[in-house]
Amino acid sequence: MSQLPKAHLHLHFTGSMRPTTLLELADKYGVHLPSALTSGEPPKLRATDERGWFRFQRLYDAARACLREPEDIQRLVREAAEEDLKDGSGWLEIQVDPTSYAPRLGGLIPALEIILDAVDTASRDTGLGMRVLVAANRMKHPLDARTLARLAVRYADRGIVGFGLSNDERRGMARDFDRAFAIAREGGLLSAPHGGELTGPASVRDCLDDLGASRIGHGVRAAEDPRLLKRLADRGVTCEVCPASNVALGVYEKPEDVPLRTLFEAGVPMALGADDPLLFGSRLAAQYEIARVHHGFTDAELAELARQSVRGSAAPVGVQEKLLAGIDAWLAG
Repeated sequence: MSQLPKAHLHLHFTGSMRPTTLLELADKYGVHLPSALTSGEPPKLRATDERGWFRFQRLYDAARACLREPEDIQRLVREAAEEDLKDGSGWLEIQVDPTSYAPRLGGLIPALEIILDAVDTASRDTGLGMRVLVAANRMKHPLDARTLARLAVRYADRGIVGFGLSNDERRGMARDFDRAFAIAREGGLLSAPHGGELTGPASVRDCLDDLGASRIGHGVRAAEDPRLLKRLADRGVTCEVCPASNVALGVYEKPEDVPLRTLFEAGVPMALGADDPLLFGSRLAAQYEIARVHHGFTDAELAELARQSVRGSAAPVGVQEKLLAGIDAWLAG
């Protein structure tokens, strides 16, 4: 699966870190990590209740505490690009809430500029097309999201292509963030909020109705509502489906329970994503292996999944055409 060209549209910033890098940075700064992050195995997680989500968030926060200097950010982004290239990715949109890094990097604007500079440098050095999707935190006040949306629009010419909404879907209403998303859309950014993972189809509908979503982070629970599936298919809304994380977080018991077939056969565009490889133990190519091994996707169907990831991206036309030609060549070969 690493030979199949593809785009990667759902990768969180700290969650992209290599486990070895986390251990080295923790040692560098004297950070005591929870044993779940030092065992060499992906932590046991189940986030379908609030206690489980809190544990997941605590591990994520512990990892983020090891990113303290601009060179740490540069290393993380460069290594994320290198891992994506190994998995056949020709385009990566990495998702970040810069407010989470601001306290250690000199403030919100310096943090965002450090991140954007790191992405630009990594893209230039590795040859991987990279852009940034700025995500607001639904656990924070909607006014904070508006500030972030305005900042994202201001820096759109520096590589920001979209605006998202992450963290626990069970907290806060999508409509509370409607103004922030309106600011982002009016500024030319695509709308890509999380929905339809920890909560059901209603959260996907809210993303469409209240936030004008052109992509949905996850969206798998739409499979429970045939009318919603048709709506997503008719509008060409891409769902950024992350099979390994769905299982790791307890949304589905087994890889074969993730409704990839249901979405695919309903005509819903999908972009498979790794979400947080640091915590879930698998990267991009492994998601395509899940589709092949556990859902019986043929080479032709896997190629179509890869095409959907490219078409759902914010990559320039020339980049998309090159990736699509590469997918056709992979299939022919």
